[in-house]
Amino acid sequence: MVEKVAADAVESLGEKTTLELLDRAVAGMGGQSRAGQHEMAKYVTRAIETGEHLLVQAGTGTGKSLAYLIPLIAHSMDSDKPTLVSTATLALQTQIVGRDLPRLLETINPALERPVNVALVKGRANYVCRQKLEGGFPSEEPSEGQLFSLGEDTSVPHFAASMGGPQSQLGKEVVRLREWAEKTTTGDRDELMPGVTDRAWRQVSVTSMECLGAQKCPLAEECFSELARSRAGEADVVVTNHAMLAVSAFEGLAVLPEYDVVVVDEAHELQDRVTGAVSGQLSVAMVHAAASSARKHTAITVDALNAAADRLDMAIAGVPNGLLPNGLNDEQLDCLDQLREATRAALSDSKTESSNAVDGGRQLARSRLMLILELCERMLAAKENREVVWFSRNSTFDPQQGYSQPDETAPALINIAPLSVAGRLREGLFADHTVVLTSATLAIGSAFEPAAGGLGLIGDGAPSWTGIDVGSPFDYPKQGVLYVAKHLPKPGRGTSPEALDELEDLIRASGGGALCLFSSRRAAEEAADAMRLRLDVSILCQGESTMAALVKQFADEPDTCLFGTMSLWQGVDVPGGSCRLVVIDRIPFPRPDDPLMTARSRAVAQSGGNGFMAVSATHAAIRLAQGAGRLIRSTGDKGVVAVLDSRLSTERYGGFLRAALPPFWATTDRTVVRGVLERLGPAKAS
Repeated sequence: MVEKVAADAVESLGEKTTLELLDRAVAGMGGQSRAGQHEMAKYVTRAIETGEHLLVQAGTGTGKSLAYLIPLIAHSMDSDKPTLVSTATLALQTQIVGRDLPRLLETINPALERPVNVALVKGRANYVCRQKLEGGFPSEEPSEGQLFSLGEDTSVPHFAASMGGPQSQLGKEVVRLREWAEKTTTGDRDELMPGVTDRAWRQVSVTSMECLGAQKCPLAEECFSELARSRAGEADVVVTNHAMLAVSAFEGLAVLPEYDVVVVDEAHELQDRVTGAVSGQLSVAMVHAAASSARKHTAITVDALNAAADRLDMAIAGVPNGLLPNGLNDEQLDCLDQLREATRAALSDSKTESSNAVDGGRQLARSRLMLILELCERMLAAKENREVVWFSRNSTFDPQQGYSQPDETAPALINIAPLSVAGRLREGLFADHTVVLTSATLAIGSAFEPAAGGLGLIGDGAPSWTGIDVGSPFDYPKQGVLYVAKHLPKPGRGTSPEALDELEDLIRASGGGALCLFSSRRAAEEAADAMRLRLDVSILCQGESTMAALVKQFADEPDTCLFGTMSLWQGVDVPGGSCRLVVIDRIPFPRPDDPLMTARSRAVAQSGGNGFMAVSATHAAIRLAQGAGRLIRSTGDKGVVAVLDSRLSTERYGGFLRAALPPFWATTDRTVVRGVLERLGPAKAS
């Protein structure tokens, strides 16, 4: 239930201290206090004091990081447990630790009773593994079609001086990594400048499944990951990400220190990030690779394991991609049961202690077997545990078409994911902690229920919570225009000629300065190619360079346009005239063949609800708001958000979607919008 708290409620001592610190911080950082920032800081402080969960929608420009960091810091001064900040992306995690917190602490430390201790916690694969550097893990070539390698990629050997050193670019990266590993104090990949490829990084890192563990690893006391977790246990504020939060909440693993309060930033991503973190995928190739590894490193007989894999291969051969609404059939379940028993036997046989005290090969082999056993057990109990199962295949790149598409001849992969993460989040996250969830796009209109429901805060036994919208410092009706191209045909497969004509007309009127967001990579590339032929402006397209380089060039050149897909819908922050037009090609509904979304929609419908509105429309509304939010990033920004999907005006659900957007001045008049863009052209933008 949403409880509205009176804005003029009497301030507590904690609120007074928080606001004093906030004013000091803002002044010290050369900024100006904002009403929404003050309001948010008050509510976060009250949530910490009362223990009631809080959902805060804070529009772009509110300064929400300061509004939650200061109450957390004030609370940590008296708490015997760390407070936690969780982000959806490593990028924001790094920004908070590397920029926001240092600037903040520099201004408020003199007013605190003691210095604030901050720690950063990531997954093991983000840190150099000293044991792997010392050769503690074996060299193995991944099998053809192997789905996983558990982090090891040993196609590049350790380079001996007698070989004259590495000659390939990959080899040079590995040597540089080894040299860096001798100097770094954190082992954190993000501190390596310039960076290296994922393939090179896998030479010096391990996943959580590969790790020998603190009890067995001879270098545990020097382990960068263990040291990071140790620092977190002694910290006042710990910064982590949603994936780590999911592992802690769902699996009960001690990947995070005990904490009492957590702020979930980018909270609109929490449900999807948690779902992704606890999803699984099984293939026949995985089983054969595990059998090969077990035979090589434990010397056990793996005939039963390979036979079970072959039988499963026949049972799933030729199955179509997509959701299994009734689950796996009896033959497939029987095959999984056989595979489970063969895996159990292999694990039992491989328990014999090696003569070598530290046996990385045995650890790798057993980790693979344990993963397969876990997946088999999940898939066999999918119905009773309300998990969704579907088949998929890896994609292949089509050089003629220029994009990847599913390879129907590839071996089938069996996927599993929770139908809902709400119950587990309620138990693992909300039951024992005070949780503050915040985002610029958390509510649809004034309703927080769609977001709250997916996180376990709605229904019988749900904890109490408060939902507030602290607004934005921007005057959206005066700064921005929402234009819906109502005259265009309903979007179909691909981008219509009419939509391309509309796009050309809009960019021509604005003279460039357009961020164009597309539902697929193919659509973005086709539109970019078409506009390059029609327009005399620079067109950048995602994939042609690094994202950072593309965004920088777009920001630096007021008449340049940037075309891209979902990764540009969030996180691109380009204030000023370089981004005066945001074009969205279509409403970002989930793919109609998305198995998990389909299953969730059906579940809502079966319980008497509207599956489309509860799942697909809510998903689209949040992402549409994220895309539209790229336009106004400062009080001086002006521009147009143009949606080339007529359904936003013509369909009944259009009003629901528009309610999630900032309150721009809205029109469907093409002539009016063209005039607005002409007045905001390059000369005005610069």
